[in-house]
This record gives sequence, C-alpha cells and structure tokens, in this order.
Amino acid sequence: MRVKFSEDIVPVSDLKVNPGRVVRQASDTHRPVLLTSRGRGVAVVQSLQDYERAEEEREFMKAVAQGLVDVERGREVSLEEVRKRLGLK
Repeated sequence: MRVKFSEDIVPVSDLKVNPGRVVRQASDTHRPVLLTSRGRGVAVVQSLQDYERAEEEREFMKAVAQGLVDVERGREVSLEEVRKRLGLK
C-alpha cells in the first residue's frame, strides 16, 4: 500500500464538499487518504476492511515479536507439553 501523494492528500474542505468521493477513493484504491488543514496532516481516512486487516497484521506481528522474546529468555514449552496441556494426542 504505497501512498500516491498526487492523489492521496486531500484538504478537509474537499471532504466537507464531497465525503463520498473521499471514502470511495480510500475503499477503491486500498490506500489511506491523508486529510490536511492549512497544509498540515490532521487525519487519515481508510476503508474499514483495510483498517481491520492492518489491525490483525499488527496484532500478529506483536505476537510473533513476543514469541521471539520468550524464546530468547528461555520461556518456551515443547510441542509435547502443549499437546498435553490442551488434551491433544
């Protein structure tokens, strides 16, 4: 998801005039739209589907990072132990 600065930066005033266009753009391109006020970024419009996917990816990456830290610190459990704890064969 690369930002196209020529298309993805929109003044808040444009959002006020035609909010549907901005939402449709974010949804159709799967890129966030940066809203600006007086030349400064103030908010991002992103489709709900893209937001949810990004959140899931962030949570997954956090869990992977935590798992790597656990392994480095010796906090690991064998597959056999996990199966035992979960009642699996």
